[in-house]
Amino acid sequence: MTRAVPPGEVRLLGDRGLLVGVDDTIAARALSRRLGDEFEGRGLTAAEVVCGFATVGVVLAGAGADDGATAGGAAADLDEVRDVVGQVLAGGVSAGADAGTTRELTVPCAFDGLDLGDVAEAAGCSTADVVAHLTAAPLRVSVLGFAPGFAYLEGLPSALAAVPRRAVPRPSVPAGSVALANGHAAVYPTATPGGWQLVGRTGYPLLTSRPPYALLAPGDRVRFVVAGAGDPVDPPSPGTVSWAPPSSARPVLTVAAPGLRAVRQDGGRTRTAPAGIPHASAADPVSFALANLLVGNAPDATALELTGGGTRLRCEVPCHVALAGADPELRVDGATVPGGQVLPLEPGQTLAVGPLRRGCRTYLAVAGGLLGPSTFGSTASDELCRLGPGPLAAGETLWAASWEPPLGDHLRNGAASEIGPGETATLRVLPGPHPEHFRPDALDVLADTVFTVHPDSNRVGLRLQWGSGTVPLRTGADMPELDSHCVVTGAVQVPPGGDPVVLLPDHATLGGYPVVAVVTSADLGLLGQCAPGTAVRLVAVSAEEADAARRLGRRQAASAVVGHYPLRAG
Repeated sequence: MTRAVPPGEVRLLGDRGLLVGVDDTIAARALSRRLGDEFEGRGLTAAEVVCGFATVGVVLAGAGADDGATAGGAAADLDEVRDVVGQVLAGGVSAGADAGTTRELTVPCAFDGLDLGDVAEAAGCSTADVVAHLTAAPLRVSVLGFAPGFAYLEGLPSALAAVPRRAVPRPSVPAGSVALANGHAAVYPTATPGGWQLVGRTGYPLLTSRPPYALLAPGDRVRFVVAGAGDPVDPPSPGTVSWAPPSSARPVLTVAAPGLRAVRQDGGRTRTAPAGIPHASAADPVSFALANLLVGNAPDATALELTGGGTRLRCEVPCHVALAGADPELRVDGATVPGGQVLPLEPGQTLAVGPLRRGCRTYLAVAGGLLGPSTFGSTASDELCRLGPGPLAAGETLWAASWEPPLGDHLRNGAASEIGPGETATLRVLPGPHPEHFRPDALDVLADTVFTVHPDSNRVGLRLQWGSGTVPLRTGADMPELDSHCVVTGAVQVPPGGDPVVLLPDHATLGGYPVVAVVTSADLGLLGQCAPGTAVRLVAVSAEEADAARRLGRRQAASAVVGHYPLRAG
């Protein structure tokens, strides 16, 4: 692996994050712990610390929604956070010993994995020897990432450390699988696609329902043992999400037709990235917040994210709704109604969300806020890890909390995020943290190129296709991956294939591809409206310009809701 950031350097990760280079994994763990303590002691709880293999990322909560101005919470100051990082680095913490936790967990395993024979062959030993090597001594947690609670365990014997990934990843690896690849061992806490070699299974739970949600932390030790009689080796069936609405809840809407994709979203999962849990939340944080504000909700209240249109909802009790983003075609009982304003609905009426005319996602908020099951502190549905309640189904009932006036009346023209047919989405970007891995004029090449969003794009990331022939952005013939490091929404990764990928809210917390640029927080709403086929241009701006755009967006959001709807609670 190649270093993501040289030791001792602090680089911007967009306009709401930092990436700090350290000597090694031991130093990363030590610095992560120290920064977490410092931020907590100074009341900077908005700063989330993510440990990488030779980096530490610091990301400010609300980075996907303009400092919290559109997603709740207090604004955080990147300069203040950078000062703290500088002070801690000056104390030499990153070069210190691994003086963290000494906790050791014993994990009973049944060593009967599908790839056990292949691993033995690759290691030049018997399957019994593989088991003996794995159980000889405890392994240490390097970092968490890739999936919720997924801990990379270091310290394998040399024979096993040389075992590579599978040539072809599996579309689904069962939860509880014990696996090896590229110098590490791990247990898959949840079912997920994966390319590691499966050597066994365990029923040991690695995720909990309380913060910090992951049972393991960097620095912990894990001792694998051969399971004895009565030891759990099969994880419990995930089953279905169990949730009952509170007694004060209102059954406001029934899903007659979910459309292409309809999911609940809220302000997302905060302070979960250290456990490998994606933030999620709305792909277009601007329109999401405006829909909520229009009906008097907190900007991060649970609402519906409707992709592509086609949703039909039947009203069950009197309620008030609002839609924002992408200029949807709306009808109530067949009659056309405007978007971007409060809509009263009566029992029996049907709201139909037709084609989205200026983007790909619109947001439907209900006065009082929608309710639903919470996973890791959020009702958001995550497409990468399958967290949350997932897409709505026909016949499903949507519940909302009680509400109080006042409601807004309508949105100022142009307040919500929209991209018209045939228009080019111009996204402002800051230089990425890995300039040495790209040609010197890489940002100029991006600005001069009109990309097209590939159909193989989703809430995890947008794949951008070159307009006329791929221009190599990366330097070097072999284009190695970097050591896994913190990534953020809006990061523009460049895999060896050459097509840039712009990360969206469901991205993994760690990534190994170099980042050429990061979309500014002011343009994340527009990014979330980029449908397959959309023309996209990435234009570099200065940190000062990004900050000015963010502040302007905050002022515009504050004045976007106009008037008050003339009603009283009833």
